[in-house]
Amino acid sequence: MIAITRYRVPDAESDEFVRRMTSVLDLLAASDGYVSGRLARTVDEPDLWAIVTEWEGAGYYRRALGAYEVRLEFIPLATMAVDEPGAYEVVNERQRREKNA
Repeated sequence: MIAITRYRVPDAESDEFVRRMTSVLDLLAASDGYVSGRLARTVDEPDLWAIVTEWEGAGYYRRALGAYEVRLEFIPLATMAVDEPGAYEVVNERQRREKNA
């Protein structure tokens, strides 16, 4: 499953946001079931950010978010989060094919 949470971050707070989200990603990466994660910023609206993580299942994701250390970093950022569903079941996936030489 993938988890996507978007944030509206004022420009003056972006450096601190990146620092905290990097810490969150480090903590999540040490969690059971974590596959990958990234922090991204839109190219068209620089105040719109997203943290995107991939997990072996929704239970792993929810347990990781409940860890005390994760909550310490994550909860202060919640005021900037866009209120929308964020957990997605992967229905179909394609990997890039290598071209024949």
